[in-house]
Amino acid sequence: MRRITKSIVVKKEKYRLEYVFDKASRNTLWGRIATPSGLAEWFADDVKEASGNIYAFCWNKYIEEAEIVSTSYNNYIRYRWLESEDPDAFFEFRLSKVELTGATSLEITDFAEPSEKLDAIALWDSEISVLRRVLGIL
Repeated sequence: MRRITKSIVVKKEKYRLEYVFDKASRNTLWGRIATPSGLAEWFADDVKEASGNIYAFCWNKYIEEAEIVSTSYNNYIRYRWLESEDPDAFFEFRLSKVELTGATSLEITDFAEPSEKLDAIALWDSEISVLRRVLGIL
């Protein structure tokens, strides 16, 4: 008798986070979210351009590749993990100006399984703390 097993893939939920940077210019932030060297300062241990629009993100000895699927210079950049089980999932960094104060806002859009969403948000909060330290903003 043949047994058929199904694997259940849980649909990831989209969520957005916003971080305000009072003392960082749009150009400075763009360099940290859109270049391998900038991303390596705060997001991963190392980031290399693998080929064309594909970056290799390294954490310890673990490597994961992401493709730049959409970008508008100094406005936003969207990445998609190549090994993602959800073809609609991506992570995006978007810069805007806070009209009231003139500060720069960094909006992050990401996807997580419902049971992992709070952990994902905590991880982003931690990564943004590193970014603030790199920029000299505490």
